Amino acid sequence: MSSPSADGELPAGFDWLSLDPEEEVVWTGKPHSMSLVPALVVGVPLSLVLVGIAIIASAYLQRENTEYVITTEALYKKRGVLSRDVKRVGFEKVQDTSYTQDFFGTQFGYGTVDISTAGGAGVELSFDNVEEPKRIQELVNERIRARDGRGSGEESTGDVLDDILAELRAIRAAVEGDGTRAAGDDEPVGRDATPSADAAAGDEE
Repeated sequence: MSSPSADGELPAGFDWLSLDPEEEVVWTGKPHSMSLVPALVVGVPLSLVLVGIAIIASAYLQRENTEYVITTEALYKKRGVLSRDVKRVGFEKVQDTSYTQDFFGTQFGYGTVDISTAGGAGVELSFDNVEEPKRIQELVNERIRARDGRGSGEESTGDVLDDILAELRAIRAAVEGDGTRAAGDDEPVGRDATPSADAAAGDEE
């Protein structure tokens, strides 16, 4: 496992990564060196027939050409020996995280962190055989909470509905108030009408 330098620059070999202007690197890493143990266990006995050498070489090249990055905005995974495959998942899409450790991973302290996205079919991206997978999962969850917290200041749908309801109540109160005042305006007219009628009756007498 590795992390960015103090000045925020990426370690050498991360020229494949293109970040947004305000995006900062939080963590970088690659598969744990001890993740080669299973390949050695299988490959060494078969090395006499050359198949084992191919198994070991393939596992080594795959590890050396796989890199992971966590930034303030997204998760990145790069892999490929002869070609290059880079995948990005923004934190706004992350729905769930989990990690697993097989027998060797439990013994040597590495595991796989799986990232599932909203609307996706299962695991969208995985950090395979990383050191301290639980810590990496917690780091991802922290970035998700940080992003959600940053977005909490923006007006949500619930806030908009509350504002609309408040305006409707204000309009209703204003309409009811106008109706009350209109009814009140009719009362003085009725009171004025009675004396006028009496005065007219007196004149006739």
